[in-house]
Amino acid sequence: WALMLLLSVAIYGSHAPLLTHCKVDGVIPFSSASVVVLVELTKLLLSLLFLLARHREPLGSAVSWRHAAPFALSALLYAANNNLVVHMQLFMDPSTFQVLSNLKIVSTALLYSLLLRRSLGRRRWLALLLLLAAGLSYSWGGLQGSGSPSEMHLHITPVGLVLLCVYCLISGLSAVYTEAILKSQALPLSLQNIFLYFFGVVLNLMGYLWSGNQGGFLEGFSSWLLLVVLSQALNGLIMSVVMKHSSNITRLFIISCSILVNALLSVAFFNLQLTLLFFVAVTCIGLAVHLYYGV
Repeated sequence: WALMLLLSVAIYGSHAPLLTHCKVDGVIPFSSASVVVLVELTKLLLSLLFLLARHREPLGSAVSWRHAAPFALSALLYAANNNLVVHMQLFMDPSTFQVLSNLKIVSTALLYSLLLRRSLGRRRWLALLLLLAAGLSYSWGGLQGSGSPSEMHLHITPVGLVLLCVYCLISGLSAVYTEAILKSQALPLSLQNIFLYFFGVVLNLMGYLWSGNQGGFLEGFSSWLLLVVLSQALNGLIMSVVMKHSSNITRLFIISCSILVNALLSVAFFNLQLTLLFFVAVTCIGLAVHLYYGV
């Protein structure tokens, strides 16, 4: 568990730096929709390999369409959220989205408590609010370049604010709903992943075709992008293990802790500097871990 969680933290933290290495002349040369399809397809193939390796006996008689059908809604929610992130950029600047998207910590925790009927208590709610504070602090200005402005201003339209609320709601709902399905079925996790990622491939492929991309499906593909696809696929499988055997709250802590990796890589490769807000974020994360897990 420790190695798996640390690997997930490293993958989350290295995602943005890896995408930066994929840029050509400051521009991302590939379609984000095609990358999502490739990630879903890779997760589907890996899940199939894990199922064949660990369960040699046939499972057909114990599985019906009723087991697979609930994952269609889960895949639809994930696909809607991925497309919403792209559409939201029209109504706010990227920095504003980076700051305000941390509100999904609260929405996920609320839906986790309400829909799964898990009482968190004041101590754990305080820990989650500290995670929110850590995310806001780091996003607001935990890193600073030599030529970047010292103050950040949020730019968001009323439509962008509504879309942000929808994004946080769908983000929390998709995660909590998926956790509920995974835990309610007495099926191998690899088989459940096959259901989920099959629908994910179909829906995201439909989205790619509907978007009408001008270039080829693999246009702009590079070794860095291959690393992004493999790492995101592996992280998706790890998150399914976390939701099956732990909870979405653990997932929130993993995402929050990943800012430490992101900061170290940004300092090492992009000559950015740590600010006071970074150390505020680290302190909040440490206190949150102590309050929630007693570590």
